Formats: sequence, structure tokens, C-alpha cells
Amino acid sequence: MSTIHTLVLVTLLGVTAAVHAHGDDDHAKKDASQPVKKEQKAWGIAGDAKAVKRTIEIKMTDDMRFTPDRLSVQQGETVKFVIRNAGQVMHELVIGTKQELDEHAALMAKFPEMEHDEPYMAHVKPGKTGELIWTFNRPGEFDFACLIAGHYQAGMVGKIKVAAK
Repeated sequence: MSTIHTLVLVTLLGVTAAVHAHGDDDHAKKDASQPVKKEQKAWGIAGDAKAVKRTIEIKMTDDMRFTPDRLSVQQGETVKFVIRNAGQVMHELVIGTKQELDEHAALMAKFPEMEHDEPYMAHVKPGKTGELIWTFNRPGEFDFACLIAGHYQAGMVGKIKVAAK
């Protein structure tokens, strides 16, 4: 096999391995026996349930909107998000910087069946509720969005303002 053929095969296998069905699986329900990945991000770090100080309910609808779409939290606050999908199609909530969400949305547009499961995202089936616990340990303005292909582009976005202590 030539080097070019090998390179093409390896690339295709890598893309195939990275692209999994988003399907109807309820990714919002994390396996409680698995530890949450604690990776510091610009917008915070995965939170612990015992540290939750406040619960914020967010509704997602098929008009490609979040309610509320503007949130304010304090630096150091651990928030439990209860995310309700009031629509008829799968929606998700992903927290990040505008740049990270733009990049991820571009990947989702190229690979709409891509599966992802990080502690700063919740994928919620129609009519179901998901949860996400996050500690906002850095001040700033951050974003959240539904990155399912077409949803982000339709304006399914929101803002989080993290006030410094």
C-alpha cells in the first residue's frame, strides 16, 4: 500500500472513529459510577453536587431559543442547571467561550452525527429534562448554545455573566 493510500485510510478511520450517532440516546444522564472529568476551562470547571448553591432552570424549544437566555452568577458559585426540552427534536446546552462554540458548531455542521459528552454539556431528548453542574471559578462573559447542526446557526444561544468576587 502506498504512503498516500495509508494516509487516506488512517484519516478516514480517524474521522469514522470520531463521528458517532447523536441518536436519541439521553446523554444528559451521566453514569453515576464514573467520575466527572474535572478539567479547568476558561469558563470554569465541573462542579460537585454537594457544592450546589443554586439551581437554574432553562427551557429549550423548537423555535431555537433558551428561556432564560441571559444568566448572572458569582465567581466561585456552583450551579445546577436543570434543562428542559419542551420541543419535539433533540436539543443540547453547551457552555463555552464564543470561539470554542463557533469551532464546535462548525464541526457539528460537518459531522452532524458526532457524539460528544463533556461535563459542560447536556443533551436532552424531546419532552425530557437533563442536568448539568458547573462551578464558575473565573469571572467574565461566557456563552451557551445548542450546537446540533442548524440550531446554533438559527440563534439558539445565550450568555452567562460571571461577576468577580
